[in-house]
Amino acid sequence: SDLGKLRVDRWKTDSGAKRQSQGDVESLQRNLQSALPGLITELRNSPEDIAATFKLYHNLDALHDVLRSVAENAGAFGGKSEYQALANDADAIDSVRRNLADRIQTLAASKEVELARLRTQLKAAQAAPPPPPKKIVVDDTEPAKKPARKKPKSTAIGDP
Repeated sequence: SDLGKLRVDRWKTDSGAKRQSQGDVESLQRNLQSALPGLITELRNSPEDIAATFKLYHNLDALHDVLRSVAENAGAFGGKSEYQALANDADAIDSVRRNLADRIQTLAASKEVELARLRTQLKAAQAAPPPPPKKIVVDDTEPAKKPARKKPKSTAIGDP
């Protein structure tokens, strides 16, 4: 990491500015190692989640601002190579941040279209008269039994 190569203690500035810059460097390193990976994982798990996308954007925005400040201090008080490496890193984060901002805008527009469609469907469903209830006829009467047919009695041939 370019941050790990910085020699803030050798910068040509007062001790207060060095402490501030060193604190910024440590904060950047903590964020890059702890917060950023979790935010990226969260977004990868839910790529359509606007809130997760915005959390990552917000974090990158803060990273960019602090990194740009450290890069400018490196340019003013440190070596040219330190400045150039950090400026390149800040530019890369800025590029990702801009792409993420475009993605947020696209996601928000898509969600607005979906929301408008759902609202229209809801209004149409509420305005339509309910369908008439289906009539169900229950025939629970038992049919009349047919009279049983009696067999005619057979008469014997020899009976008078």
